[in-house]
Amino acid sequence: MKYLYTFTFLMISLSVFTQNYKNANNSYDQKNEINSYQIKSYKITGKLVDQEQKRPLEYATVGVFEPGSDVAVESGVTDFDGNFSLKVDEGTYDIKFEYISYESKTLKNYVVDSKKDLGTISLKFKTSELDEVTVVSETTQVEVRLDKKIYNVGKDLTTSGGTVSDALGNVPSVTVDIDGAISLRGNENVRILINGKPSSIAGFGDQDVFQQLPADAIESVEVITSPSARYDAEGTAGIINIILKREKTLGFNGSFRGTLGEPQNSGIFADLNLRTDKFNVFTSLGFTDRNRPGNAEFDTRFTETDSLNFDRIIEDRDYDRSGENFNLNTGVEYFISDMSSVTASFFTRLGDDRDIATNINRRFADGIENSTTVRIEDELEDDERFQYSFNYEKRFDKENRDHKLTADFQYSNSDETKTAIIDENQTSPVDSLVAFQDNLETEKRDSYLIQADYVRPMGEAQFEFGFRGDYSDQSQGFLVQRQNLETNDLEVDEFVSSDFDFEQNITAVYTQYGNKMGKFSYLLGLRYENTQLKGNTTPLVPENFDRNFDFDKNFDGLFPTVNLVYELGEDENISLGYNRRINRPRSWFLNPFPSQSSRVNVFQGNPDLDPSFANAFDLGYLKRWEKITLTSSVYYQRETDAFERVERDTGRRTEEDNIRIIENIPINLATEERFGAEFGLLYNPTKWLRTNMSFNYFRFESEGAFEGTDFGATNESYFGRFSSNIILPGKIQWQTNAFYRGPRENAQTETDPIASMDIAFSKDFLKKENLTISLNVRDLFNSRKRDQFTVSQTFNRESSFQWRERQFTATVVYRFNRKKERNGNRGNGDYDDDGGF
Repeated sequence: MKYLYTFTFLMISLSVFTQNYKNANNSYDQKNEINSYQIKSYKITGKLVDQEQKRPLEYATVGVFEPGSDVAVESGVTDFDGNFSLKVDEGTYDIKFEYISYESKTLKNYVVDSKKDLGTISLKFKTSELDEVTVVSETTQVEVRLDKKIYNVGKDLTTSGGTVSDALGNVPSVTVDIDGAISLRGNENVRILINGKPSSIAGFGDQDVFQQLPADAIESVEVITSPSARYDAEGTAGIINIILKREKTLGFNGSFRGTLGEPQNSGIFADLNLRTDKFNVFTSLGFTDRNRPGNAEFDTRFTETDSLNFDRIIEDRDYDRSGENFNLNTGVEYFISDMSSVTASFFTRLGDDRDIATNINRRFADGIENSTTVRIEDELEDDERFQYSFNYEKRFDKENRDHKLTADFQYSNSDETKTAIIDENQTSPVDSLVAFQDNLETEKRDSYLIQADYVRPMGEAQFEFGFRGDYSDQSQGFLVQRQNLETNDLEVDEFVSSDFDFEQNITAVYTQYGNKMGKFSYLLGLRYENTQLKGNTTPLVPENFDRNFDFDKNFDGLFPTVNLVYELGEDENISLGYNRRINRPRSWFLNPFPSQSSRVNVFQGNPDLDPSFANAFDLGYLKRWEKITLTSSVYYQRETDAFERVERDTGRRTEEDNIRIIENIPINLATEERFGAEFGLLYNPTKWLRTNMSFNYFRFESEGAFEGTDFGATNESYFGRFSSNIILPGKIQWQTNAFYRGPRENAQTETDPIASMDIAFSKDFLKKENLTISLNVRDLFNSRKRDQFTVSQTFNRESSFQWRERQFTATVVYRFNRKKERNGNRGNGDYDDDGGF
């Protein structure tokens, strides 16, 4: 509850700030009223819309200039309905209207001698835009660009009250495994960015954090399967870029959100924004209290045994995960002028979690149950993450605002402490203590990001270059104490307890050039990256080990990218992309000391692991009809030194009861080839029904050996999604999301198909739709389980794992001075500046 107090304090502070702002604003209005008797001023009003679809253009810029001058007398932005209102002194002006990706329009020598209503003004979309082919309609929720697809997940009812993992699980091409692992086109080697940058929000690559962060903070998700040179070369599968919400409407506005769920899923959130001509202050904060029960079963049969060992072990596990989390993302943007601005922001996440895992083991010898043990692991986790960011943006050309320089500095820090008590007792044939263990695990990380980018449009062409330095230092401490069953004293395990220090330093420069010639567009880029991976392992008792686990590796690489588009027609094109990628091993893949989640099934890192490199090709086709949009692609990827996790018998046995210890380790396989195809279909037959279907098929072939064992494998699988949104009588929205993933297979394990369904209902209230109430059910049939069969040289295993059981959630949202989000919103345009480079 300590974070709830922090949340309450901040809410009170914001209320006081709001009142002070209103008082100040009233004083300002009174002064203006006095001055109005001295100088004649008049209002200029109007509305900006898209020329073709007549859709309002929110956040468009309106500037009033002295004739022939580049200095604005007054400026502002349009609201959600495209309306604008400016107040200027009597005179003659040039009035200019601008919007990202649209052709600007200017009214020259316009006389203002009274209140003026300019009516509806239409802006035309730039058909020559190099990096964008946009698919927009009243109900379409995807934008297709030269190197990525943008999905507006902020409108997904089924993720309301859910987590970032829930939201990503509904994005085409993306899958989220039972235990939270995120894949792109079936490949887990994916790079995840926040607003285009690595971030402590994303957990420095630790995907577990996405199961705590609220989905309501997301504006959109960019799926980048053929990244240009502006993006990190990390992630052989591609990049998933999560864009967070930031309101830009003038004045003070915001929303409050509350959730209740079963199993427990309660939370309260606030999204507040204050926008003036010179400042944009934004704040998003939330408190959650969640419980996520799960379960698992493992049936292991040993093919080689002896008189001292069991030939079969059945494990039944129950997981009880609970936690309180507080999140705050706040910042201020200061507009130095119409051409430059600075932004400072701060993010923090404070987590207080408790996980209790109960593991019942039944052991068999010659088909007869020999003994039963109960293992209870009670883990407490205290997690603190902080991030400080500073951004400077300078634009050089009023006529083309894409000519700009941006500079970023970001410092991130995380401090995580885990304490775990593991108590294992035999319950039959006699009651006795098998093992007692006290673990302390600490992890601290500091990360610095320095970045600068320059973009220069040149007519139809565009040139870019930039620099990025990403430097991090991480330290992990692991202390394991076991109870001596003879003396009952706690003794330090000298073979497991250790300290692991890890540094990852990445320095990169890039350049790219794009142009358009008739119906043909191209974007060519080259990125250079230097990677340094340093690891230092200090065992508690070094003399117990006969090898040095330290490493210092340097990797230089050139990463070319090619993206081509040919327009077959106004609503039809084909694209071809090529890029080279790298997949760097994370710290837990390199730490040579084993985890302690189980005495007999352990995960252990491999300090000899090297990065893998991949060459990828993607051929895409886009076709748009009046009510249907089709996106499709076929792709091929060849990866060298690909990562693979294998299980093996360590040859060691537990001291307490002489059971074999099975080890899971990552290795570099020789090569892996992937082939695949995907398509998406948006079909909106009527105003009350819209549907979204996608299907992805992939096949991979790997070859390679480890310690004399061949781990080569051939696997093919597929997954598909269907989503429908129906408007029922009474303007009730009903959304259904269905997901199916086919069987999979790797070098040792076969995985059965998985099918699940989510449903949600939503209803707006009040005249301005300021209040929304929704109800959703995640995993309606409680069927999201992973069933697997593993074969090795010494054992076979059947397993079933359910990370989280069916979830019911009710959500209430109240908005003030802010309209409900509409489909087809381009409000994330400014984030695209951050979304790459």
